Amino acid sequence: MSPIFDTDFTIEAKNENFPVGSCFLSKKIRPHIKSFYNFARFADNIADHPELSSKEKLKQLDGFEETLMGKGAGDPTFREAINMHESLKKSGVSSKHCRDLLCAFKQDAIKSRYHDWADLEAYCDLSAAPVGRYMLDLHGEHNMTYEKSDSLCLSLQIINHLQDCKDDYQTLDRVYLPLNWVSEAGLDLVDLNGKKTTPALRRVLNWMLLGIGGHLNFSKSLPNNLQSVPLSIETSIIYQIALKLFNKIKLNDPLSKRIELSKPEYASCSITGLTKGLIHRC
Repeated sequence: MSPIFDTDFTIEAKNENFPVGSCFLSKKIRPHIKSFYNFARFADNIADHPELSSKEKLKQLDGFEETLMGKGAGDPTFREAINMHESLKKSGVSSKHCRDLLCAFKQDAIKSRYHDWADLEAYCDLSAAPVGRYMLDLHGEHNMTYEKSDSLCLSLQIINHLQDCKDDYQTLDRVYLPLNWVSEAGLDLVDLNGKKTTPALRRVLNWMLLGIGGHLNFSKSLPNNLQSVPLSIETSIIYQIALKLFNKIKLNDPLSKRIELSKPEYASCSITGLTKGLIHRC
């Protein structure tokens, strides 16, 4: 979740698709971003824990949420939730974004398949959109920018699902491919274990890329709609990263090798995003 970003602030440390802290952002807000990162990462680790039952995961996530909301004395083992609670009090940002993320993690604990595209989008409304909304609120942006931000975050999230479709299936038994499209294409999910993408899987990927493309197109103007210059520039760069990954998945096989950006490609996205962001401000 990028060379100019501090990847310690990446919501998904394993993929770098969600960079939410950069050298452009004010030092005053960086502690809040770090608290948000630690909060999300800890909860994600609970949801993905290989040795916990679904019941135990939900129990721990419920306790984590209670600590976030300042209920009771607070479980000291949930230090990340305590810190996030204090951060929210200082920043004035609503706890809703954190609670929505926890809803997504709870869903991960009990749900591993998605019926159709709308079902997957609804999941991303909880697992991805809160990241962008938190950043917007932290910078005092108008909530009218939420919709475009949601589309950009959804694009990044589903791109990540395509990048990790093989690993998610093998390690977590999670499939983020819409099952109605899987059925229509004649795809057998065990094909996700393969070394090469089958024609049926490519059809499903292409249908998903069409949906992602629509969201990327809708979110394209988001950087220009932001009041904060640093956030606008960062968002412009993130958009370029999403666009580059989107185009690479079109042309490459996610089963043969995880599709990622090289350092030169990240640098190119950073330069392009920075240039476009600055030109708009001139």
